[in-house]
Amino acid sequence: MQKTIKPLTKLKITSTLIISVIIFASCVSSQLGKNDSGEFKNGMVVTAHPEASKVGIEILKKGGNAVDAAVAVQFALAVVYPNAGNIGGGGFMVYRSAKGEVNALDFREKASAAASRDMYLDAAGNPIVDKSLYGHLAAGVPGSVAGMVEAHQKYGKLSWKQVLQPAIDLAEKGFEITKRQASELNGLHRRLMDVNINGTALVNLESTWQEKSLLVQTELANTLKLIQQKGKAGFYEGAVADSIVAEMQRGNGLITKQDLKNYRAVWRKPIVGNYRDYKIITMPPTSSGGIALIQLLQSVEPYPLKRWGHNADSTVQVVVEAERRVYADRATHLGDPDFYKVPQNTLLNINYNKKRMTDFNWASATPSNQILAGVTKGKESEETTHFSIVDHDGNAVSITTTLNGSYGSLVVVKGGGFLLNNEMDDFSVKPGAPNMYGLVGGEANAIAPNKRMLSSMTPTIVEKDGKLFMVVGTPGGSTIITSVFQTIINVIDFDMNMQSAVAAKKFHHQWLPDEVYIEKDAIDSLSTEKLKAKGYKLVYRGPIGRVDAILKTKLGTLQAGADPRGDDTAIGY
Repeated sequence: MQKTIKPLTKLKITSTLIISVIIFASCVSSQLGKNDSGEFKNGMVVTAHPEASKVGIEILKKGGNAVDAAVAVQFALAVVYPNAGNIGGGGFMVYRSAKGEVNALDFREKASAAASRDMYLDAAGNPIVDKSLYGHLAAGVPGSVAGMVEAHQKYGKLSWKQVLQPAIDLAEKGFEITKRQASELNGLHRRLMDVNINGTALVNLESTWQEKSLLVQTELANTLKLIQQKGKAGFYEGAVADSIVAEMQRGNGLITKQDLKNYRAVWRKPIVGNYRDYKIITMPPTSSGGIALIQLLQSVEPYPLKRWGHNADSTVQVVVEAERRVYADRATHLGDPDFYKVPQNTLLNINYNKKRMTDFNWASATPSNQILAGVTKGKESEETTHFSIVDHDGNAVSITTTLNGSYGSLVVVKGGGFLLNNEMDDFSVKPGAPNMYGLVGGEANAIAPNKRMLSSMTPTIVEKDGKLFMVVGTPGGSTIITSVFQTIINVIDFDMNMQSAVAAKKFHHQWLPDEVYIEKDAIDSLSTEKLKAKGYKLVYRGPIGRVDAILKTKLGTLQAGADPRGDDTAIGY
């Protein structure tokens, strides 16, 4: 039984009714609206799409654990959220067991063995921008399927067949798309047609997509069945691998059968740091997110953020100056640890980060060109997806996964029915030049065969007094790190509940370009004028991040934060 709960602030509830609601909520699952703060005891799933959240909660109710639900959600998102949910991309998982065991899984895409350092440069050595963004050459070797197989083998409880079946049903029988998805698919009609001359289920040839149109993906269903039957080999070998290679040959891509067969997801030691009295467990490289998150928290910890207030001018100034320095470090020092020695101990040293903040001036903004040289602005495209899950026993999973840009490279594998990523743009195509998010990089993230490209994804789990406290993460390209960071301090420093912390307006600075991006109404007019007077360039823009998070309260209940910036949905029981 599903129940949609209206925002509690709009209900007049007697004490008797409150008790009834609590008892009822503990027995059934409830889908939370965008502004709800319902709390549940048995388990919670928060994802970018209502159908995926339903899949996750049903797996938990069947006796599956958080990893079982995560695997089911990942494959469901590949069906119902094609702009970022994927089996043709990759991502990261941070895991914490009910007993406190922590682990991190890197299933980031890799460059093909045939990739080369200058593959996206013209004869004059300048980046050919679209070459790393669209079409077959933009795709790295996918990691999502290998990652899910690895996670399930290590921690799963239900059978592989059980966790794959919901996604197969959604692809084979179809699902009703949302209003947002109808608009996106209609807007991409021509580009999808141009790239996929053999057609794709994502293109409606009969009319335009409408809200509640049924999207059936038969080819994708067949691919998922092979993965269900054969596990990793169902994707990286056999018919699906043949389809990927044939697609590469059609569009002059580089991925080969050997690239696919050689792909491995990698278990890594999580980054662990502290902020005030909380322990932060987050993703290590190849993600830059974990190190950068700890750096940001260490940088602002000496300052009285709570006394200043949420998004007050002093709070914004300190946060921006911290972000400026951390993103400069990111550009220089971070890359695939299997190829480059990341100076992790230095970057995570609290004295190092405190010292980095000593040269900022309260009277004026620090120009980024005084930190390092400036570059031109890149594009904004932020389609990744994150989901957070906590099960009945208290096991927690935080997963962020992506195709990079919205709908990735736009290439749908003929016969396979899934989109390929455009993650090659996350390498430093040319050291010092910006990628699609305006982020620059250096030698640490230069293209090399079989190398994983750097990411900003920041799946994170927070502990308090040795117990689970928060599961958090977000999409958002270069804004991922700052969105996770601000959500955490919204709860810890500004005493927000989970939904308020997620929904709160955000701002972002990434060193270069030297601009502070701000959501509308994020900063009041007086604080805005004070910051402008100090030389901060404020640029208003659309939504920043789409955080999906879960908070464990002092009473032991689970409190959801489903981002109102999208179709994100939390379901608890």
